[in-house]
Amino acid sequence: MTTQPLIFLAGASRGVGREIALRLVANPSYRVKALLRSEAARPDLEAIGLTVVMGDALDPVAIAQAMQGDSIAAVISTIGGLPQEGQRSDYLGNRNLIDAAVAAGVGQFILVSSIGSGNSAVALAPHILEALRPVLIEKDKAEQHLIASGLTYTIIRPGGLKSEPATGNGVLIQDPTIAGSIHRADVADLVCRCLQAPPAFNQVFSAVDRQMLYGTPDLQPVVW
Repeated sequence: MTTQPLIFLAGASRGVGREIALRLVANPSYRVKALLRSEAARPDLEAIGLTVVMGDALDPVAIAQAMQGDSIAAVISTIGGLPQEGQRSDYLGNRNLIDAAVAAGVGQFILVSSIGSGNSAVALAPHILEALRPVLIEKDKAEQHLIASGLTYTIIRPGGLKSEPATGNGVLIQDPTIAGSIHRADVADLVCRCLQAPPAFNQVFSAVDRQMLYGTPDLQPVVW
């Protein structure tokens, strides 16, 4: 019987989710199950060592079934993006994942959101905030649903995302007024650091690269 904690990852096919997947499969401390909507990405994800379960986050029945049968230590969600048939997954998809996690008795839910959501709206310039408003509204609704769910939560709000290799300069901060950029690979490192880490429980963090801040704020990284 295996004893490694099981991590349920939604959003593993691209971006930050893909970077998280690569780190988790390389860590023998965890087992990983990845939720996948499209069969096209399945061979690639299985090739890197992921166990794949098919399901659309916008389908609550499919999500509930995907979480059945295993004791899940943590759910990590990076889903979001372009609408599907008029529906964004930023809120509705994450809401379904959160509700299924509650029913499954999941130990921790890590939601990757965005600077500009909730009380971090003050960190963005007005024209940027206005351009991103539709998606930020949805992300804030997902954050609030998670906080109200009763799950042990960790919300990570990255700044502007870049695709270059990790710099090692990514930090978590609790000051919602600070913004900056960060590489996706560094976000993934920070997400994995929060897994099953009590100092990260029921906390909301912004994630930025200490060398890519907007302005010259007084940066006070969270350390544990």
